Amino acid sequence: MSSSQRDDELSSIPQELIDLGKAIATLPTDLTPEVSESYARVVQAVQRRKRILKQIQDSLSQVRLDVKYLMFDLETTRSERDELRSEIHELRES
Repeated sequence: MSSSQRDDELSSIPQELIDLGKAIATLPTDLTPEVSESYARVVQAVQRRKRILKQIQDSLSQVRLDVKYLMFDLETTRSERDELRSEIHELRES
C-alpha cells in the first residue's frame, strides 16, 4: 500500500479512532491481537459507512438535478399547451 493510500484511509478515520489505535498499540502483547482485530473491524465499519453516506449524498444530488430538469420540462410543456390553446381559440373565433 502506498503512503498516499494510507494517508487517504487515515483521513477517513475520526481522530478518536486514530487515538484509540495508538492506545491499543501500547497494550501488552498478550492483549493486542484480540483488541486489534476488533479495532480493525470498527475502522472498516466506519470507512464503509462513510462510503455509503457519500454514495447517498451523490445520489441525492443527482435526484435534485433530475427534478430540476423535470420541472423545467413540465413548465415548458405547460407553456406550449397554453399557447396552442390560445391559437386554437383564436382560430375558432375567426
